[in-house]
Amino acid sequence: MWLFVIPALPLLGAAINLLAGPKLGRRGVYAVAICAVAAACAIAVTLVAGPLWHQYAAWRANPSGDLPAVAGSLYTWIQSGTLTVDLGFRLDTLSAVMILVVTFVGTLIHIYSTGYMAHDPRYATFFGYLNLFTGAMLILVLADNLLVMFIGWEGVGLCSYLLIGFWFDKTANADAGRKAFVVNRIGDCAFLLGIFLLFWSTGTIEMQAFRGAEAHAILTQSWLGGERLAFWAGFLLFIGACGKSAQIPLYVWLPDAMAGPTPVSALIHAATMVTAGVYMVARMSFVYASSTTAMAVVAGVGAATALFAAIMAFTQTDLKKVLAYSTISQLGFMFVAVGVGAYAAGIFHLVTHAFFKAGLFLAAGSVMHAMSNSGDIMKMGGLRKKLKRTHASFLIYCLAISGIFPFSGFFSKDEILAGAFATDAQGWWSLYGEALWLVLSVAAIGTAVYMFRLYFLVFAGKSRTDAETAAHIHESPGSMTVPLIILAAFTVVLGFIGLPHLSWLHHIGLPNVLSSWLEPSVAHGVAGETLDGVTVLLMVIALVLGLFGIGVAYALYGRGPSAKVARAVATSAGAKVYQVVANKFYVDELYELIVVRPFRFLARMLFEVMDRFVIDLLFVNGSAFLVDVSGRIVRWVQNGQVQRYLVGVVIGTALVFFFASRPSAKFSYEQATGASVAFHADVSAGAGAAGSEVAWDFDGDGRTDATDPDATWQFVGPGTYPVTLRITGGLFGNTTSVTQDVAVLAQGARR
Repeated sequence: MWLFVIPALPLLGAAINLLAGPKLGRRGVYAVAICAVAAACAIAVTLVAGPLWHQYAAWRANPSGDLPAVAGSLYTWIQSGTLTVDLGFRLDTLSAVMILVVTFVGTLIHIYSTGYMAHDPRYATFFGYLNLFTGAMLILVLADNLLVMFIGWEGVGLCSYLLIGFWFDKTANADAGRKAFVVNRIGDCAFLLGIFLLFWSTGTIEMQAFRGAEAHAILTQSWLGGERLAFWAGFLLFIGACGKSAQIPLYVWLPDAMAGPTPVSALIHAATMVTAGVYMVARMSFVYASSTTAMAVVAGVGAATALFAAIMAFTQTDLKKVLAYSTISQLGFMFVAVGVGAYAAGIFHLVTHAFFKAGLFLAAGSVMHAMSNSGDIMKMGGLRKKLKRTHASFLIYCLAISGIFPFSGFFSKDEILAGAFATDAQGWWSLYGEALWLVLSVAAIGTAVYMFRLYFLVFAGKSRTDAETAAHIHESPGSMTVPLIILAAFTVVLGFIGLPHLSWLHHIGLPNVLSSWLEPSVAHGVAGETLDGVTVLLMVIALVLGLFGIGVAYALYGRGPSAKVARAVATSAGAKVYQVVANKFYVDELYELIVVRPFRFLARMLFEVMDRFVIDLLFVNGSAFLVDVSGRIVRWVQNGQVQRYLVGVVIGTALVFFFASRPSAKFSYEQATGASVAFHADVSAGAGAAGSEVAWDFDGDGRTDATDPDATWQFVGPGTYPVTLRITGGLFGNTTSVTQDVAVLAQGARR
């Protein structure tokens, strides 16, 4: 029962603050928001350290026994045919890692927000949305089936829209929120199709069912294009992950998301939305393990995104946008890990990244708080002396993300690089793993360069700000700096839960704790193992590359903006390259051309044709016009003048009489002897029947051959002859006629 309380507490806090927040006052709102997430964290720790740990220990002792998990269903949500969906949650070793990260880091961000948003008039709404965001993410990671996961999936998408555009009084902020919402809807559409495909093929959406032999047999069957069902299902799900986790081609919303308050950026990048895609791939690892092609796509897109985003970060001058592109790049590392089957490495980097990236964003907020909300790093410098706690924390985070020993990023990034290098999946290009390692290594150098470019431009050298801003620079309050210190402390020690896979470390009782913990929850991947010597060599190379990147950044930006870079970009070729990178390779402009404008044109056409013409003009205004004209006509007739009423009755009666008295031209016939045929004209009864004249034309010459209703005609022999009957009414003299082919048979033949 306590499992449901974990997501319920933040949702309850959101409801209280959104509905009654202004009446509670600032302290009341802060208390509700922080206590809701902190209590969820406490319950999460209790469940993980208690029943889940005991089950895990039992599974370790007997791996063939039940998998460690705490599960429960609140009620049956959907019952339709063979589909039964419970509102169920499941806590296993994978979701345990996620809820601890979400609730702990989320609590620190909530505490930080009390200082950062202290003067915002809509503080209650902000903390309500922040609680809602946390609750949605907890539903996502605890979901027992794909539809419940989709509730949380859409919930974090909604909250990102609300929080990115929180300061919607500025058009750019509102546009950024809409952009995030629309781009994610594209991914979510594919995600839903993936869910439908899995249900259609396997008959279930229960995530645990996909690890069974029956589901594996179905998913490995050949389908479209000769690829397995698992490929298409995994590919569609991955498109959804590209939207949530900002991977090529759906990454374009994340840099613009910096328009929201800084704590929102920290929550999105560290503990909620962007980690959802990586978690989903790890959670669905048994589906992806059924198709090495799908895994190759995930890893390839992740590697391309890691390098592409790192390049774009070089030219950014906004503090938060540099961090945004670093998030996109680091998420690429995580997708490479889960793509090569190194699921533990991917989740490990997700965890370490959550702490140092939350710290980076919160430290960025502290810097902007000191700089009168300015985020232009070209106007900063020399802040290490005035923001000592922020500076020390920021330096630790930069060292961690750059992969410097002994900080956590060194261990988690090395696990990914080693996993990629050792990969040799069936059906892959033989050097695909080495190619992934090479691309990530280049991206790692880029990470160290742009992160320490950021560090030196903000904290080193001399101040480049104006005198008025410089006079007000001060360290942030304790509510903002204490979370920074806590996050920095975890950044230092967290790496030791994922020590390298070295045999001598195992012999002395220092295994990779996180990898062992996640083992019962994820599939066995395609990433191979390396010899100790190769592992150590890869670690040394990664460390050297990180230090090299820092050295390059110091040489160029150690004393402020680089004159060398300025001279390089002043050349013709350098200016063109810089312009392309600074404009983010014109991807937004490309999407504007091939996606936005055609859809805008289509929307305009639908508006003009369907809305304005068909609906407004024809249906709405047209029906109103008909009613108006009809009303005018009826008003002219229904005017109380009896004479007009009598005229109407007479005219109506005459019309009825006229149409009722019209003669009908029908006849029947019967062959007598030989070619002789007897005809009978059916003259309609009624007022117009009396005095009707009948005229037969048997030979088709247009002249009357007989005038009696009953007539006999001798044809020349067997054959088909057109016979015409004309009847002229006796009352009004109106004529009607009918022509019919008459078949004359040979003697003895049967009709």
